[in-house]
Amino acid sequence: MIPLFSFTNNPPSPMLDALLHAKMIFLSIVFESFPFILLGALFSSLVLVLIPEHFFRRWLPENPWLSLLPAVLLSALFPICECAIIPVIRSLVRKGMPLAAGAVFLVAAPVLNPVVAASTLFAFGLNPDVLILRLALSAVAALLVGSVVCLLRGRLEKDFPRELPMDHGHAPKSLRRAATWHEIARHTSSEFFTVGCYFIFGALIASLFQTFLHQAVLLDIGSAPWSSTVVMMILAYLLSLCSAADAFVAASFGAAFTLPSLLAFLVFGPMLDLKNTAMLVGYFPARFVAVFILSGTLTVFLLVMGLHFLGVQ
Repeated sequence: MIPLFSFTNNPPSPMLDALLHAKMIFLSIVFESFPFILLGALFSSLVLVLIPEHFFRRWLPENPWLSLLPAVLLSALFPICECAIIPVIRSLVRKGMPLAAGAVFLVAAPVLNPVVAASTLFAFGLNPDVLILRLALSAVAALLVGSVVCLLRGRLEKDFPRELPMDHGHAPKSLRRAATWHEIARHTSSEFFTVGCYFIFGALIASLFQTFLHQAVLLDIGSAPWSSTVVMMILAYLLSLCSAADAFVAASFGAAFTLPSLLAFLVFGPMLDLKNTAMLVGYFPARFVAVFILSGTLTVFLLVMGLHFLGVQ
């Protein structure tokens, strides 16, 4: 009689071992980062529901050049992710905020906030160097991109109609009436599950990438400054992670890539990725989107190459 089940101690296959290893990496990334995603979604909802639009206009000078630095400082106070900030900035620009200041917010706000700072510090084992460099590079990148928009504002601002009826209903009184716990909970749950889907997909790709791509290939890529920078920027764009949790994915590549290359991932991803590129095209004129993408990409690449040149490891 042939037994239906065999209980022999056969050694596990290499493929099964690899899949188990990928699963452990995936779960570690997800469990470490989801509290920060939830916290970021909550703070983002509080800002969208409670803060009126005139708050930003009150604290930003009308002169585009003078508005750049205050825009960086204000963006550090509002933990809004890269997707949630886009419709808010479009609305503010159409109501009179300098376009250059809007570009600064698009770059800086997803990074220069308490939630991202906490997640970055935690992901890299409480190493303050990574956090300081990420915040500094993001602030400088925001100022440089805003400066490019300032130089081209004569052409870019022609594409933005002013004083049109807004389709978001952001009048201060209506915002105050909508600022209920029910509204905040609705915004939080919607953003959490939307961003969470992107993050789970990104964490899955990262875990498979680290498991099945030969380590020698990673080390070869990570040894050349320019190629490692380009690879990490491409990964940041394709993975489309939330800025509140991307540090955990970046930290998982720490054994194969240098610190400047990881910073390219951490600075470029919140600025540009697949999901917010689609939103930029939908909310902003094509000329502004092209200038924003080109200037942002070149700025991050040159800043990171500068770190490589200075010998940062």
